[in-house]
Amino acid sequence: MAITVGRVNYLHNEPFYFDMARRGVDWRDLTPNSMAEAIRSGDIDAAPVPILDCFRLGDSIQNVAGFCIASIDRAGSVNLYSTKPIEDLNDARIAVIDDSVTAPKLLEVLLKLKYSIDSFEFVGIQDQPYDALLLIGNQALRQRRGVRGFTHTYDLGQEWNRWTGLPFVFSRWVARQDMDSKDMALLEDILYVGLEDGVDALYHLNEPRDELLMLPRDVVNHIQGLRYYIGLSERKSINQFQDMIAQIGSE
Repeated sequence: MAITVGRVNYLHNEPFYFDMARRGVDWRDLTPNSMAEAIRSGDIDAAPVPILDCFRLGDSIQNVAGFCIASIDRAGSVNLYSTKPIEDLNDARIAVIDDSVTAPKLLEVLLKLKYSIDSFEFVGIQDQPYDALLLIGNQALRQRRGVRGFTHTYDLGQEWNRWTGLPFVFSRWVARQDMDSKDMALLEDILYVGLEDGVDALYHLNEPRDELLMLPRDVVNHIQGLRYYIGLSERKSINQFQDMIAQIGSE
């Protein structure tokens, strides 16, 4: 039976899927906020799941080696656009797209613990007016130079790094706990090969990515700012983020 994985169709995820079609792996395009339920229900076998949902899934999942999406410093694709400095966002209305999972929680941690701001409200993009706007993924890449009317831009990966000195892990590859061990070994090999060849392919782009308003050098700069495998600093960051979520008293 073929392995079925989830895919979030963002630029930084592309290397993982480079070798999948050739190796007979199927994928389903899903939003970040639907990955956890798809794994829980058995619709997919594995996926890059937002780190916040990995905490929630607990023992029902197993890690696929140490594959992840982590920012070293700047994330590039997780940006807060604000009408005022971030330290002045008390009582602010902050618009968040429905797809996002980890980014709003990271912003909540930053506002409450780094900037001592307790009074703010997350609203939908349609609920104008608002004081700040949080974008993720390809949409954030397209708007990386700013959003009209919002004079301040903050990269949440960079905000975390400047505060903690650590990278930030936004998602990690996990699989259902009952996934066959041979399928798991195959998936791990596919991801290893995909990263090696897929990242190299992005480094050697000759054409711009018009849908992202990015030249080849912009793509390279973005990918160079990411880590795709969890090391000691990433593990420390995951634990610290989980502790901070408990500190602010929310899931």
